[in-house]
Amino acid sequence: MAEVDPLNMVEKLLLPILDELGIELVDLELKKAGRSHVLRIFIDKPDGVNLDDCAEVSRELSVNLDVEDWIPGRYTLEVSSPGLNRPLKNKQDFLRYQGRLAVVKTAVLLKDEKGNARKTFLGTIEGIEEAGIVVLRLKEGPQARIPMDSITKANLEFEF
Repeated sequence: MAEVDPLNMVEKLLLPILDELGIELVDLELKKAGRSHVLRIFIDKPDGVNLDDCAEVSRELSVNLDVEDWIPGRYTLEVSSPGLNRPLKNKQDFLRYQGRLAVVKTAVLLKDEKGNARKTFLGTIEGIEEAGIVVLRLKEGPQARIPMDSITKANLEFEF
């Protein structure tokens, strides 16, 4: 019998709940915390999520998780907004947040248009090209083109 991936199963339970509430899944993680686990779910919607949204998702999901029992041992469920430094996970995120400041980290050294090689890029999202290339206007001026498959982490950066 194949081993069940708890995160996969949680996502299958969660997505219909979120769809019904008009909420999107930003991220989902299961971390070991001492003898138990923490299941963290980050949600969002166009006008932002509030405490009531988080509580409703938590209530709905908890009932299903208790029945299915896919998470080994004891766990704590946390449902929250992604915060000011929202992760950027896919093409749609980069399109939605065009014009916003972001930090993008890559697995390999990449060069900006001036030939400077780096793994961390801070700049304004200008868009995404057809081939899955994220275009950033870097804080120091030049542009960088970053292939989506090279990105290890990307987040919005709060501007003061």
